[in-house]
Amino acid sequence: MSIIDKYILKRYLVTFAVMLLLFVPIGIMANLAEQIGKMIDNDAPTNEIIIYYINFTIYIGSLLFPIFLFLSIIFFTSKLASNTEIVAILSSGVSYGRFLRPYLIGATIIAGTMLVMAMFIVPNASKGYNEFKYKYLKKGKKDRITSNIFNQLNENDFLYVSSFDPARKNANKFTFERFNDDNTLDFKISANSIRWIDKDSIYRLVKYTKRKMVGDSAILETKNRLDTLFAFKIEDLTPVSYIAETKNLFELNKFIKDQRRKGASNINSYVLVKYKRWALPLTAFILTIIAVAVSSVKRRGGMGINLAFGIGVAFIYIFFDKVFGTLAQQTGFSPLMAVIIPNIVFGILAFYLLQHAKR
Repeated sequence: MSIIDKYILKRYLVTFAVMLLLFVPIGIMANLAEQIGKMIDNDAPTNEIIIYYINFTIYIGSLLFPIFLFLSIIFFTSKLASNTEIVAILSSGVSYGRFLRPYLIGATIIAGTMLVMAMFIVPNASKGYNEFKYKYLKKGKKDRITSNIFNQLNENDFLYVSSFDPARKNANKFTFERFNDDNTLDFKISANSIRWIDKDSIYRLVKYTKRKMVGDSAILETKNRLDTLFAFKIEDLTPVSYIAETKNLFELNKFIKDQRRKGASNINSYVLVKYKRWALPLTAFILTIIAVAVSSVKRRGGMGINLAFGIGVAFIYIFFDKVFGTLAQQTGFSPLMAVIIPNIVFGILAFYLLQHAKR
């Protein structure tokens, strides 16, 4: 690695780190100013607030990573261009592709770091961030569906509840059906209410009725109250809306597999989270190339023009990402295509700008 490579790579990494250190505290202060009243009103403990902002830093940093990366490259590369350092490098016989190499090395380092964080560190931070938010900042607001819940536990078992209280871990109008392999009903359990009472999956049923099918007849069993075992967990009734964000790579793969088997209607939202994580390295390289191509040319207006263009591109990228993400979550649009299309569009833009910069 040459001196120029080390110089550019150092500026790349340091500027990105400084960008994070500058803007994340600003985000924390803005959030604290907005939410401090709710924290006081809901008696949020100080230690939980501190942990919340640690998780907030990791969570928000991961969300804004593409913008921070993009703007930091534009910032320091524009300074290189305004000081005619890039002209001197290219005039010495260095090709534009060779000049781009330290940027790609830097993108590889940051993309690899962010990929590991997104797979294993950010999920845990997301869990703490969202749990605190719904406990103290959005108190009383639902973080999951709590009425008319239908769930297929496996190929043979189905359950339904009319309403579910996750805080009290009970549900009303419970129905559990098991079918034989030939799709005939084996038995049906119904109860006015069901409540989870033990960590070993023991549940208490009130006004319990079981109808066991034997040939063309049925055996009926009724009890006012029954404590019994079920194979499902109370969380299986309905996961929180942000459940996919809280699972690491291996947990998310298993969760998606289980939800597919159960026939979950919102499976696309879970798959979308998975694909977005894997797309992070590609996003880092595309945005790096666009940022270098835009800011390596000295322009009238200097860094201000480049930063304005960079902010515009960043918001357009976010717009594309949100639009296709919403399509995947709320329609039958492929989650894979929802992730690929924005990267293809910006990949084409990166190629065009790079060719223009070379000229």
